Amino acid sequence: MELVRKNIHMDRIKGQASTQITLEDDINILDSKPDASRLIYDRGNVALEEIKVTEDHVTVRGKLQFLVMYLAEGEKPVPACMEGSLPFDEQIYVEGVQSGDGANVKWNLEDITVGLINSRKLSIQALISLKVCSEVMYDEETAVDLYHEEPVEYRKKPLRIAQMTVKKRDIFRMKEELELPQNLPNISQIIWQSVEPENVEFRALEGRISIQGDLNAFFLYEGEGEEAAIKSYETTVPFNGTVDCTGCDEGMAADIDYTLGAKDVEVRPDFDGEQRVFAMELVMDLDISLYEEERLDILSGVYGVVKEVEAVSKPAQFKGLFARTSGKTKIADRMKLTSSDAPPIVQILHSEAQIQAEEGEIVENGIHIKGAVNIQTLYMSSDEKAPYSSVKGSIPFQYVLDVPDIGNGCTFKIQTGLEQLAVTMLDGGELDVKAVIVCRGIVFEHKQENIVTDIVVSDLDMNKLSSLPGIVIYIAKEGDSLWDVGKRYYVPISQIKETNDMTTEEIRPGDKLLIVKGISN
Repeated sequence: MELVRKNIHMDRIKGQASTQITLEDDINILDSKPDASRLIYDRGNVALEEIKVTEDHVTVRGKLQFLVMYLAEGEKPVPACMEGSLPFDEQIYVEGVQSGDGANVKWNLEDITVGLINSRKLSIQALISLKVCSEVMYDEETAVDLYHEEPVEYRKKPLRIAQMTVKKRDIFRMKEELELPQNLPNISQIIWQSVEPENVEFRALEGRISIQGDLNAFFLYEGEGEEAAIKSYETTVPFNGTVDCTGCDEGMAADIDYTLGAKDVEVRPDFDGEQRVFAMELVMDLDISLYEEERLDILSGVYGVVKEVEAVSKPAQFKGLFARTSGKTKIADRMKLTSSDAPPIVQILHSEAQIQAEEGEIVENGIHIKGAVNIQTLYMSSDEKAPYSSVKGSIPFQYVLDVPDIGNGCTFKIQTGLEQLAVTMLDGGELDVKAVIVCRGIVFEHKQENIVTDIVVSDLDMNKLSSLPGIVIYIAKEGDSLWDVGKRYYVPISQIKETNDMTTEEIRPGDKLLIVKGISN
């Protein structure tokens, strides 16, 4: 007798932990930059440079990158830009991890505050949360059939699994060129830029992964000419492409995270030789996990009819794909100028938003997600001393992502994105904000099943066999199955069905079964 085995490749979380770090420093404005009179706008980003795993610890090295727009001192205040970075080196305790294990680190910039100490110095304060997750790949060798020559009865149990087929990191490069409309002047220099991918979706295809989304671009620039007027240009363009991926196939479940890596923007001439083209090159760092859904019939029991046959089993953990789901919810609120010295709004130039979502919670038939959308709007004012300014606001939200029959034994990953952000003026001191939050989730269920690891065959215990009657009328009890009855009397299920003229294996409490022993002592 020989077991037929199948190797199942899965992943599991070995350890995870979260922490928060605070960064604070004073930064001198570069000598090449003009003096600052007033802060206008700011943005922060976290770049992870090294992740090192040692025993029970993960060390994360990186830097906070900041970009600050301010008004330069002078009779005619004009915007200028200052950029820099603050390094960090954080050791995080993660029980159970060892040197050589892999670790994923997700960051969230909880808060960044920029202050103006004097005309040549800025204060930077930031709160960053880091979430570390160490995942390991493992193989579970599972018996799915039994090769035998002598008579034996065995049964199988259906099991749905999510087998890990691809686990890797890769990059996706995109190049786009944006030419200014004819009504805008040529570009002398870029003052501020914002180029961000949004609504990014991934789909598994044969041998590759499809990527598509929108690229939102905003530029504040100094135009050519005697007046050197400050102009802005904003647009959204779709992008798409593919990344080669060996082992990928259409229909696989894709769990892909991305972060924006290198970003380069330069001004290039158009066909007429005029500086009117923004040339952009972006790199998206991809963390790719692909799962193949599979239904297996695993060996769950065996008994002999001419020999004593015993199955040796052990408990094993299996991961199955429970659901892939998505949903949308709308938010709407108003933002007011809160500072008494804030100049009144005349024209909105640009708005951007980031979602800060808390850990989701499993509720009845869904996942409860809550957090806030942090919004910053750059605008022009009628105040000659402060022609540019900004307003910040935060809109809380909560939403239940529909997942029917989800249970506490499930785990999930949620990705959030923003669509249709619209910020409009109500008056000089108030803005109306509307947006749609998109939530995408992948849900896994985790099961423990006993799997057969070996078969032990021995001679029948003749004393035990002789104690059993040669013919018996068995009255089925609650929970009985033909398997239980056949195993008890060493009789094949097919023989019981034939003797009792049965077409199915279904029995109910109180049913009478004629059992004729197949082997005599």
